[in-house]
Amino acid sequence: MPFGKVAVLMGGKAAEREISLRSGKAVTEALQAQGIDAHGLDVKSIDDLQEVAKEYDRAFIALHGRWGEDGVVQAVLEDLDVPFTGSPMAPSAIAMDKLRTKWMWLGAGLPTPKFVRVSEKMPLDLTAFDLDFPVIVKPCHEGSSIGMRKVYNLQELQEAVEYAQQFDHEILIEQWITGKEYTGGVLNGEALPLIRLQTPRDFYDYEAKYRSNDTQYICPCGLDEEVESALQTLVLQAFDVIGSKGWGRVDLMVDEQGQPWLIELNSVPGMTDHSLVPMAARAKGISFEELVHEILAATLEKKDG
Repeated sequence: MPFGKVAVLMGGKAAEREISLRSGKAVTEALQAQGIDAHGLDVKSIDDLQEVAKEYDRAFIALHGRWGEDGVVQAVLEDLDVPFTGSPMAPSAIAMDKLRTKWMWLGAGLPTPKFVRVSEKMPLDLTAFDLDFPVIVKPCHEGSSIGMRKVYNLQELQEAVEYAQQFDHEILIEQWITGKEYTGGVLNGEALPLIRLQTPRDFYDYEAKYRSNDTQYICPCGLDEEVESALQTLVLQAFDVIGSKGWGRVDLMVDEQGQPWLIELNSVPGMTDHSLVPMAARAKGISFEELVHEILAATLEKKDG
């Protein structure tokens, strides 16, 4: 296919920089193995993106976290008329914001756990806190579980909020769902097989995602075909409500009563050896090389459209 010269954008300046570099390296090597003229670029500024626009025909975004995944890079590339992988500016910005993602899902009638918002204008009020423990505390605009803590009482809650505020000015306190954790990849309008995540840790945190050898990834996920199909439909609905395009990943919990709960949407999921979208693609018979090719091929449609 006439991809021309491809820039694989990675690294960046977010807390997830280390993971992004690993993702970008894997993507670059997979594209080059297919004879595609791909080059890995560590981009940290608008000036870097302007240089990309001068020398490259399209971009494969392998940036995670703020600046690269939150719509800023997407907005610049749109303005520079450089086709790029994944979602446009607006859905990228929304997906990076856990709180506003949940508001949109609620507005569309989709299930997501109860939550409390903490911000500069809405500080934590322990006397009015009405969620049942345990809860999980999250910075609204970070990925890879950075800054997150599961807590069991008010004292721990205060400490966890103060910790999360080191990473973000806006904090999400979410009702903990006891049950099984799943993730659903999306590739060009189709839901990939679900993966069940199992970790001996309190939750699927940074260590479990990227460093632990104890995390289990179960695919096929063990659900009845009808149940998995219903969850895949929910994943596609969650993806569509945010306006996401191309590829991504939706994380969800299924409680002990069988009720699913949407947790968050990743618009540029990891592409490392521990990453989940490549794993789900393999379960459908799609190799890593085929996966990155399909993701990149969607940029041809964007340019034509």
